Amino acid sequence: MNTILSSLKIKVNAKIYVKDPETSALGKRILKNSILLIDEIGFENFTFKKLGERIGSNESSIYRYFENKHKLLVYLSSWYWSWMEYKLVLATANIIDPKEKLNNAIRIVTEKIVDDQNTDHINESIMNKIIIAEFTKTLHTKEIDEENKEGYFLIYKSVINRIVSIVNEVDPKYLFAKSLTSTIVEGSLHQHFLTEHLKTITDCNEVVTATQFYLNLAENVLSQNQ
Repeated sequence: MNTILSSLKIKVNAKIYVKDPETSALGKRILKNSILLIDEIGFENFTFKKLGERIGSNESSIYRYFENKHKLLVYLSSWYWSWMEYKLVLATANIIDPKEKLNNAIRIVTEKIVDDQNTDHINESIMNKIIIAEFTKTLHTKEIDEENKEGYFLIYKSVINRIVSIVNEVDPKYLFAKSLTSTIVEGSLHQHFLTEHLKTITDCNEVVTATQFYLNLAENVLSQNQ
């Protein structure tokens, strides 16, 4: 899978950035080091000034790529979900049994991520940590409706809808395929967060994974209609 992923171009909505960071060495340094810095200090404390100091470049050079740090976070999230969609497509291709296909899809979107060595400037493992901690910040804003109209979240919604279609294959009569799928995808991020920070209010831990929980949830929910 890694060989195939390395040959694919991750696509992000051009409206999110001023200049595509993938087109230059500086842009890739901005992406690589913004991921590392956000992971180290958190998104609230992250600034373009601090990023500029880290990469040895003027703060103004970063603004040539992104209008503000919110747009940068949206970009990173979009990159992550686009990469996740490629993994999802590969993991479910040529599988006839809908249940097996759904289980593969759930594993892809709920498991902890290992870094893909084929992308030198993106550490997917650390990116996964950022998505777990910060992704909701891209959605819970006053601008969400306008940004949604601009297509900022098309890739994320595409991931959801791919799994929705598989749920419908498993059980065409189930009425809540979209709610179930969005609960699995976003809920798994929350379970990973709880496992890391608020251990007493989740059953997930080093032994029982979020993937096991959501496989069990899907199996029990969908089996009730069969």
